[in-house]
Amino acid sequence: MNDWMPAILAFVAVAFGVITLALLTEGIRTMKRRSDMQKRLGKAIENLTEQSMVERSLLDPAEARAREMQELVARMPFIGPTSSLLIQSGLSWSPGTFLLLIVGFAIAGGALGMIAGLPLLLALLAAFIAAYLPYIFVRRRRTVRHRKFEELLPEAIDYLSRAIRAGHPLSAGIQMVSEELADPLGTEFRKMFDQQRFGVPFEEALLAMCDRIELVDIRIFATSIIVQREVGGASFGEVLDNMAQTIRTRFAIRREINVYTAQGRMSGMVVGLMPFVVAVAIYLQDPNYVRMLFQHPIGRMMAVSGVVLQVIGFFWIRKIVNVEI
Repeated sequence: MNDWMPAILAFVAVAFGVITLALLTEGIRTMKRRSDMQKRLGKAIENLTEQSMVERSLLDPAEARAREMQELVARMPFIGPTSSLLIQSGLSWSPGTFLLLIVGFAIAGGALGMIAGLPLLLALLAAFIAAYLPYIFVRRRRTVRHRKFEELLPEAIDYLSRAIRAGHPLSAGIQMVSEELADPLGTEFRKMFDQQRFGVPFEEALLAMCDRIELVDIRIFATSIIVQREVGGASFGEVLDNMAQTIRTRFAIRREINVYTAQGRMSGMVVGLMPFVVAVAIYLQDPNYVRMLFQHPIGRMMAVSGVVLQVIGFFWIRKIVNVEI
């Protein structure tokens, strides 16, 4: 066990160093973006009445090259999905910061394997698992954010229905939802309201919110609003009431499914934690018996392989009991 301590300390040191560097990079990027925004606003105010100077600024070669570089980076296969994932998770990270975290954790995982004396293949496997940790964090944050949004959506639909029945326009109802409900739903509706207030067509602002929140319910909500605005038909308040009731019914069915699959989830947790609990119990009774597993090269390989298989089995069981409604 003592042979693993330098490897663990090296992994922790590299991981915290990478996180610090990523946060520093993100802070510098935010400060630079704020400074650029202030410069642009000042320049726009100064040249508000001088159209020719505005046109020359738009045709600045340096700005044109920077825009071409941004478009080139956006076409890369990795950057597009990563940007969407970061936006959906509510994080303000740039794709570069996220990539820096992935590379840094991969280096830390590889260093952990090499210092621990693992074979090259297992060290690469440790690097791959460590590189996957930032992605798991962002995916988890996106899932939690979408779940909170979905829980608040029926209440938001009720707000819109009452506002429309009271004679308010749809935009006023959206503003009420953005001010009254909590995040993340209030934030997303506020973005949509601000976009359409500053000139973006209402349908485009609504579809942009659907891109930021990948939920079936929000797409049904957006489709019903667009159809109602284009062709009319039945009472829009009644349509919204039925939609809210349908979403609440889906929540009730999902809770019942969670009750039925609770035993499977508990079995997965027990099966996943049992080897570690048994190992700790044996180590407390006879440390030398367990220490051989970490001192011998074959024992280290068996330990790493067992951990990897346990992780795979845990996610496999989780995938089986996760029923989407």
